[in-house]
Amino acid sequence: MRLGHFDLNLFVTLDALLETCSITRTGEQLNIGASAISSALGRLREHFGDELLTQVGRRMELTPLAQSLREPVRDIILRSRATLAAKSDFDPGCELRRFVFNASDYATSVLLTPLAQRLESEAPGISIDVVGLGDSNLQKLERGEVDIAIYPDRNASAAHPQEDLLNEGYTCVVWTGYSRDAISFDDYMAARHVATQFGDQRVPTFESWFLSTHGVARNVVVTASTFNALPLLVVGTQRIATMHKRLAQMYARLLPVRLLPVPFDIPPLNLVMQWNRHNDQDAAHTWLRQQLKAIAAETT
Repeated sequence: MRLGHFDLNLFVTLDALLETCSITRTGEQLNIGASAISSALGRLREHFGDELLTQVGRRMELTPLAQSLREPVRDIILRSRATLAAKSDFDPGCELRRFVFNASDYATSVLLTPLAQRLESEAPGISIDVVGLGDSNLQKLERGEVDIAIYPDRNASAAHPQEDLLNEGYTCVVWTGYSRDAISFDDYMAARHVATQFGDQRVPTFESWFLSTHGVARNVVVTASTFNALPLLVVGTQRIATMHKRLAQMYARLLPVRLLPVPFDIPPLNLVMQWNRHNDQDAAHTWLRQQLKAIAAETT
């Protein structure tokens, strides 16, 4: 299809080239041979009167014009997808679609697991992929690689819609054989702790907050990359895990652990869901967000 003299099919190739800066990776992403991508790049260069990609040492880099095209081209792609997804009537029971969520294992356990159970009966044609949180959460949302992101409100972008899901408190999790029935602040500071640490973080987020608030560091002896691992790591020990209350309550029903109040105040976690503005009026997207909102309201 053409718009004037421009082949609109080239937009998809251009978007991938602007993202990957590589003919080879663009071909792999689009499942098209490298020679066809090279030919498309030649036509794009001719149209824009610019090299778009130039060889710098052993890698390809975007020209200034190509850099300026990244956002508008991606915007065109996302708007096109949203337009093609529009339907006059939406029936969740008949919808065939895959949604990608960006969420921690905590949000997956508390919110997305019940969502998957609900989809099984109400919308069996809708499938979900969950990718973990990382440093590029907002970029993935911006580029439409993620449909719905679930994270603390402090991580949300002002450029896209968001909605509150739940406020989460914290609790201490200990083994049922733990030596005390309550934990004082002195007990807490003398204890050995398990904590989460994600990616390349040298200092876990909670540790940074605790140090800045109390002026001392906890004695963290075990770290894990998931929240779900914390209750497992206290079983058979005198260690303490400080974690989300809803997730801890789930594990208290499954493991020999018990919950004790945290001996100091921790600001509650305000969890939100956020989606790309181009999906705001998408009927299937809206329905899925409504299900998440309902599930969040049902959790205690």
